[in-house]
Amino acid sequence: MTFAPGAANLRVFALFLLPALLFVGVFFVYPVLKIMLISVTDPQPGFANYALLIENPALRRVFFTTIRIAGVTTLVSVAIGYLLAYRLHMARPREMKIVLFCLMFPLWTSVLVRAFAWVALLQNNGIVNAALLGLGAVDHPLPMVRNELGVVIGMVHVMVPYATLPIYAAMRAIDPRVLQAARSLGATAWPAFWRIFFPLTLPGVGAGVIMVFITSIGFYITPIVLGGGKVVMVAEYISVQITETLRWGLGSMLAMVLLAVVLLFVFAFRRLTVLRQGAV
Repeated sequence: MTFAPGAANLRVFALFLLPALLFVGVFFVYPVLKIMLISVTDPQPGFANYALLIENPALRRVFFTTIRIAGVTTLVSVAIGYLLAYRLHMARPREMKIVLFCLMFPLWTSVLVRAFAWVALLQNNGIVNAALLGLGAVDHPLPMVRNELGVVIGMVHVMVPYATLPIYAAMRAIDPRVLQAARSLGATAWPAFWRIFFPLTLPGVGAGVIMVFITSIGFYITPIVLGGGKVVMVAEYISVQITETLRWGLGSMLAMVLLAVVLLFVFAFRRLTVLRQGAV
């Protein structure tokens, strides 16, 4: 009789959990399993599609271009996001509202609109090159669109808020008395920041890295607009295989490999973060 309430609670918990499990199963697990099945059965059973990733230079180039651009975007976005988060953390309430508004305002604008705006800014006769030429910093317009530089700039602009907010949340959770105690023990500003403040913000940095990298690796619109057909990432390549060449097996294989890379990255980064926290 003593276990009856616990069993009843367990049944109620399972009843409330069932809709969520059904939702995840129908809209996530089943599609992933379906894509996995297509990747090894189309056009014929086997792992020929996966072998193409090793044998085909074009596929390898697209895949490693995606990883490289996503990695650079993540590093730049998190670095800028950390500076913005620290500025928010140290700002007065009025100043903080202004910075937050400037940070969040791009999120209210379509990614497509922002991509075309960057094209207008970065093209050879755009505002950026005109300013550089006017200042005498360069002798001729710099190529900043239809290449990886333009793609990275556009992607960083989109991803900076996603890197800033988790880092700022981690900074807000730090007890200010910790730094006061460090200064009272003789620590100057830089050692107190590097040895005490920064390690306490690593969970937020880790969350920002994971969020930015996972999103960046699947970017579609920005690389198409700012890459101008010269920078092809995996998402665009998958779209071409599915909608134009009808090579569903190849597209499904790339999707599964991309999913595997994301899962491995999250596992490895979380593992590294746990080991880092244990060492500290």
